[in-house]
Order: sequence, then structure tokens, then C-alpha cells
Amino acid sequence: MSTAARRVPGLRSLGRSRGGDGGGDGGGVQVRDVRVDERGITARSRDEVVLDVHFDERRILSFWLQRDGVGEGEEWFFAWPKTLREFLDGTAEVRVVVTRTGAELFRDEVRFGRGAGRVEVVNDQGQPISLDKYLRRVVAFDTRSRAELEPMLDAIDEVLSALRAVGVEAFLAYGTLLGAVRDGVVIGNDSDADLGYVSHLTHPVDVIRESFRIQRALVERGYRITRYSALAFKVDVDEGDGHVRGLDVFGGFLMDGHLHLMGEIREPFEESAIYPLGTTTLEGRTFPAPADPERVLAAMYGASWRIPDPAFHFAPPLETVRRLNGWFRGLRAGRAKWDRVYSRTQPPLPTEPSDLVAWAAEREPDAATYVDLGCGRGADVLWMAGRGVASVGLDFQPRSYAAAAARGVPGAEFWRCNLLELRDVLPAGAELARRPGPRLLVARHLVDTLDPAARAHLYRLARMALAGEGGGRLYLEFLARFGDDGYAKRLHVKRRRLPALVAELEATGATIVHREKIAVSDAARPTRVARLVVEWTR
Repeated sequence: MSTAARRVPGLRSLGRSRGGDGGGDGGGVQVRDVRVDERGITARSRDEVVLDVHFDERRILSFWLQRDGVGEGEEWFFAWPKTLREFLDGTAEVRVVVTRTGAELFRDEVRFGRGAGRVEVVNDQGQPISLDKYLRRVVAFDTRSRAELEPMLDAIDEVLSALRAVGVEAFLAYGTLLGAVRDGVVIGNDSDADLGYVSHLTHPVDVIRESFRIQRALVERGYRITRYSALAFKVDVDEGDGHVRGLDVFGGFLMDGHLHLMGEIREPFEESAIYPLGTTTLEGRTFPAPADPERVLAAMYGASWRIPDPAFHFAPPLETVRRLNGWFRGLRAGRAKWDRVYSRTQPPLPTEPSDLVAWAAEREPDAATYVDLGCGRGADVLWMAGRGVASVGLDFQPRSYAAAAARGVPGAEFWRCNLLELRDVLPAGAELARRPGPRLLVARHLVDTLDPAARAHLYRLARMALAGEGGGRLYLEFLARFGDDGYAKRLHVKRRRLPALVAELEATGATIVHREKIAVSDAARPTRVARLVVEWTR
């Protein structure tokens, strides 16, 4: 794949003018008639251009006018992203500038919502946040002091040393390498640290086995690991102030004259561009880098990697995506959606149980262990624990139940469990089978978010958990019919056909001991959910 092929499809002559009047960016692109209101930003331009948006002298987001906007002729409209809208109540001095040159296209006070006070884009801890290139909320480096960056640099050192100790020659990668090579400092709009390594093995199966060996070795040293794929993972490092820093580690290998590196790289490459490793400087510290970092950065970002672009999107060829998906992915289906859901400000935890759990608890008064599969925010786990029932909540997004876990309610536990990964499913099922019975398992609006493979793993986990002494039952609730009350949209669920779910369960040896459909609202056409109570007797 040539570096030119890494351009985003649809990008037209970025930085090249077709003429015209108005505010040019100094590089030739003409952008004019820029307007900002509560809905978003409107501008006219014949060519693509990357723009930064500042509120009260702080960069909030960057975007490509034509890629991210909606166009009609030469006029383009960029709507405020959903991840920003909840903050847009008040007044702010809004500036729109061209990323490449800093040319100012718009500056004025803009009133949002009621217009009371200043717009504050901050998280629950009061930290200034911005939107990254995928419009997700982050605490970017440009809001942190040098002293606040030191723990991250320490974490990079620590993880690199740990990887060396288990036989991995890792180096700075992606945005972290880009900042080091381009300017010697972290990129202001970045928010995390990336590491990479290129295996000396040359077959996908072998590098997968090696990756899990690396994970086991790091776990033995006390690190917590979150899997992104069979060749990429996150290492959590506990910093001195109690903050947990996650460093992404992207594995790669050379095969058939190509470098394959997670993060969507497949490029004709020579091993000499990687090894022996060299060094680079980041924030005054020396770190390992590929032997030819410029060559690696060109593979990662294209030939224009030296030009800052905080709205850059990876756009690999479909062939590359299919190869890497087929070899290594499948463990994170749906993860991006739930990451977005739980990145938003959440309301207080409910103090009352869901209708399903209240109903199930009444039907199972002797339950000694409660298990919430796909527990979400964990309110039902806390409620059952408060009733004196040992309770366990499982979810693959730890952020979802973080607030509930932080309460330290006696008898309540929370486990991270990815139903797409048998390495999670089997140990969880075995451990739950050892818990006192009878066991009450509940999966509320879980099967209506899972694909067939994950549902099969859910049934396996439930069957294992209920096989222990004392047995128990599984209670399922899922969307059976759409209504006009907005229920499915609020819960981010999809319809599942009751007969199909029953057939799936019975194929595993399950017995359906109760089934019903109920309306969830008084709407003229209400949403209906299905409830199943399931046992395994063999």
C-alpha cells in the first residue's frame, strides 16, 4: 500500500486553491462566509480544509469541513456533535481558525440555549475536556502542565521496561511517536500514549499465541490488561495519585514483505526499518523508536505526516481491514457504542430495582447468589446486595459499573467479562458454579445487544454457573416488539424474535419454564418486552 493510498476517500486537493475571494488559509484554500450559531458552523469553500474551533481561547474540536459536514454547492454545514451538545448552554467567544496556518476565519460571542453564564466544557471532575478526532470526549494534553505529564512519561517507561522483561522490543508508536519525531513533545490534542512492537515471528497464529503469552507474563507482574484484539491490548498502570493510566500496545509482524501492524497498517516494508531499534526524545526523555521512524510514520499517517491534522482519520484499504479483521478481531463488537454511552455524564444511580429484578427476587426468595449478566451501571447488584444476597455484576465495560463499585457495598462484586472471549467466559462460569446456591442469574436487555456468537457464549456461561450445587435459574428480558414510546432508543437495544431465542436456548438443552410478553408503557402503541425463565437439567 502506497502512502498516498492512506488519504481519506473524498479528500479533494487539501491545501490547493481553485481560486475565489475571501479568507484564504495562507496555503491557497479559500474559506469564506463563516457563520456560527446554536446548530453548528456554516462556511463556503470549494476545497477541503481542516478547521479548529475554540471556545474562550481553548480548542474544543477540529474537523474537516467537507468530510464531516453536509454540503450543498460550495456551502457546507457542520453540526455540533452530540458529545458536545449537553455543554452548549451559555455564552462563549467562538473562534474558527485554519489548522494548518492559524488564519482566523471567525471570532464572536455566540449565545447557546438560555445564554446564562459562560459555556463550560468540563467533565464530572471539573477537568477541561475536548473532542478527539472521532469526536469522543477526552482530557487532552494541551490542558495539562509539564508536571501533570510526568506520570504518563513514567508509565511509558514502566511499561516499556515490563515488555523488555518479557522479551518484547517495544517502541513509541502512532501519536506518541509522531509527537516525539515531529516536535519532541506530546501532541496537544492527543490524550493517550501508544506503544508498538514487531514480532520476530511471521505467521498470524504464532503472533497471536505470543501476544497472549505476553499478556500472561504482564498479569503475573501485577498489571491489568484489557484486550482490544488478538494482537492489541491496553496495560493499566496505577499512578501515585491514584489515577489509572492506560497505555495501548499494538502488535505487529512481517510477512510476505509487508509490515502488518494493528491500527490498520499493511505496508511493503523491510525489517531494517524497524530493527535494530533506535531512540527518540519526548518531553526531554529518551525512548526507543523504530530504526527508521520517518518511514514508519509515513506508513501510519501518509506522506504528509509532518503537517499537523488533529482531525486525521485512518482510512486503510478495504483489503487491509479485511485481513486484520479476519486474523485478529472479533473481541470488541459493539464496544465503541457502549464506550460512547458511558462516556456521557450519567444521572444518579437508581435506588429501586428494575421491574425484572424485583419480579425475579420475589419468585426466587431462597436465592443465595445473584448474578447480573450485562449489569450496566450496577444498580440492581447494589439493591440485591442490600437485601443480604451475595451479588456479582458482569459487564465488558468497566466504566459502566465504576460508580457502583466505588460505593464498596458489602456483598457486591463487579467483574469485567467479555462474552466474545472464551478466556473470560469459561473462568467466570466455573467460578460462579462454586458460589452458594440456589443462584439467580438475570440478563436484562443483554441478548438484544449481542450477536449470535456472543449469545452462544452467554448460554454457555449461564449453563456452567447453574450446574453447581443448588442449581438455579436464568431470567431473560429483551425487546420483542418496537413501540412509539422511544424505549428501544433509550436502551440501545434491537428486537429479538421470541421463537428464535427459545430455539437457541433449547438447542443448548435448556427448558423454558416461563414465558410472557408485557407492555412497558401506556403509549397507544407500546413497546413490548419478552421474559423467559430458563433451567438446565442436563
